[in-house]
Amino acid sequence: MDRPETLTLRQVAREVGIAPASIYGHFPDLGALIQHVLQQRYDELAETMQSAAQSAAEPLADLVARCVAYVHWGIQHPGEYRTLFGGGMPAEIVPLSARGAGEELLGSVSDSLARAAHDGEAVTDAAAWRAGLLLWMALHGLVALYNEHGRLPWPPLPQLIAETLALHTGRSAAEIAPLLPGS
Repeated sequence: MDRPETLTLRQVAREVGIAPASIYGHFPDLGALIQHVLQQRYDELAETMQSAAQSAAEPLADLVARCVAYVHWGIQHPGEYRTLFGGGMPAEIVPLSARGAGEELLGSVSDSLARAAHDGEAVTDAAAWRAGLLLWMALHGLVALYNEHGRLPWPPLPQLIAETLALHTGRSAAEIAPLLPGS
């Protein structure tokens, strides 16, 4: 939608082919509908990341799997990605309870990064969260730029992911590359 601030429940009902009055039986207001849809997409992405990391044999493989899944999901679902992370939804129509729905994604990246980058060394929760936030910012930038400018002569996506993870883990891209899917 080009102008999400104009979204109404009546418009949604019309788009899905139901009577406007019947949508109120499912969602009492637009905020409830938006919260429901956002939560479904966050859950889908979280499940994709969790499933990708399920068979990881060691912490670095877990981190690589989660990050690759995040990047690929964002590139394969550009509209949904923009809705979740692009800031295109005006604050007045996004319920407060939906704004923090992505925190579990950040938490999974932060925890995985702490295990991969510190080899069991103790790290404070604040330091792990900050490092995870910085990595998430880098991955978000990669997805957002790739989605908007995908026709540029980018280096191969696996190389970009490996180099991004190398910067954030202190590991080499050569160590990370074999952990990428298809390697």
